[in-house]
Amino acid sequence: MILASASPRRKELLALAGYDFTIETAAVEETYDPTLPPEQIVIYLAAIKSAPVAQRHPTELVIGADTVVVLDETILGKPHSTEEAKAMLRLLSGRTHQVYTGVCLRQGEKCVCFHECTLVRFKVLTEEEIAAYVATGEPMDKAGSYGIQGKGCILVEGIEGDYFNVIGLPVSHLYDELKAWGEST
Repeated sequence: MILASASPRRKELLALAGYDFTIETAAVEETYDPTLPPEQIVIYLAAIKSAPVAQRHPTELVIGADTVVVLDETILGKPHSTEEAKAMLRLLSGRTHQVYTGVCLRQGEKCVCFHECTLVRFKVLTEEEIAAYVATGEPMDKAGSYGIQGKGCILVEGIEGDYFNVIGLPVSHLYDELKAWGEST
């Protein structure tokens, strides 16, 4: 099994679930049609990330994934600056947003893709809380400018759905898909 993702969080979650795997990524341009709904975008991005790796290893099962944060039908990606991170956190403050993760499984000609959506509710944040969190540096490599599994846990008031999906891999759903594929831990 090959994880086609450089995400340390996905690596940790897949290992936590007990799978034996290697990591191999491919450089792909992560552009997409912004008129598509978020669930189609994450599946498309997971598919383009997994395709080149699967072509290089046609007998191996390859897993690609992508996660986006959505607020009011707008995708909040990874921030490019601390000011952009602060702006995203201000938007999320006191509101509920969606976290979508798309997963694509490939082996030879076989391909199965799926997505998961989790609702995340933020508490109302003060400017001081936003500035302190951004100063940790944690938001800079995360969609929506926060990591629920890190210091960002203090920003979250509640969730509805798969917690691990918010981290970047819907582990339970993935387990079910892999079991149907014939893979076990």
